[in-house]
Amino acid sequence: MIETEQLTCRYGALTAVDALSFRAEPGQVLGLLGPNGAGKSTAMRMIAGFLAPTAGTARVCGHDVRKEPLKAKRALGYLPEGAPSYGELTVREFLTFVVRMRGLRADRGFQRFEAVVSRLQLEEVLDIGIDTLSKGLRRRVGLAQAILHDPPVLMLDEPTDGLDPNQKHTVRQLIDAMARERTILISTHLLEEVHALCNRVVIISNGRLLADATPAELEGRSRYHGAVSFSAPGSGVSQEMLGRLPQVASIEVDPLDGRITVFPRSGERILEPVETLLRQQGLEVSEIQLERGRLDEVFRQITTGTEGGA
Repeated sequence: MIETEQLTCRYGALTAVDALSFRAEPGQVLGLLGPNGAGKSTAMRMIAGFLAPTAGTARVCGHDVRKEPLKAKRALGYLPEGAPSYGELTVREFLTFVVRMRGLRADRGFQRFEAVVSRLQLEEVLDIGIDTLSKGLRRRVGLAQAILHDPPVLMLDEPTDGLDPNQKHTVRQLIDAMARERTILISTHLLEEVHALCNRVVIISNGRLLADATPAELEGRSRYHGAVSFSAPGSGVSQEMLGRLPQVASIEVDPLDGRITVFPRSGERILEPVETLLRQQGLEVSEIQLERGRLDEVFRQITTGTEGGA
């Protein structure tokens, strides 16, 4: 549905995107993840046809964005960062303008207008100026213009950045609902977005692809993967006692809240042995959990080149 091949963008001596190649398959929500300035927005602009690549190419639903730009754009709905629009227009005027620019016939355009406005719950703000809307509502208007022509592919650049928790929740619900019908590419630097929305992740830094995996696969690269953590206030749990378990590699105690994390030896499972030991010793613990792995740790290691180190 989206494919880039050696996609490259240079500004003089600066290489913003460096031979980037990846694929977004049908039904995927692919997160394009990276630190600020990694080249995410530049890559999206090239895929959307707003910026000509220096080298390489991108395809949307099989259409080369350089050779078949109109066909590629018809298959794509794009929400740029910040959800830009014509702020002097009302929501109704703006969406009507988009219907016309997309070349939708009167009957089809009216049907899509009504369906999208209802889905994104914009009925009450149709005759309000876009400049007066909250960030959350402007994002909804941006999503509306992106899906008015019912494209099979959506690209959303930082769709929840700058929103408050309630606004983020609303926008994520909308994206999750749309993901059942479309392939979606989301650019973000927010790790919480990956957990909330994505079933696959591409990590880039300095314009280069560094990882391509599912969130679970990335979490599996964390040293916390398979670790057991718990709180045991005043219970007398000792590191020495836990360290006697043959499956245990190391133990850490958080200096702030005293939470204990027990790390397994490679390939070992330690939840059951730890629970058994605590139960045999009659020790009271709370909030015991098996760690999936910490994506923030893996992200930091990958993007700073310290994976496998500190």
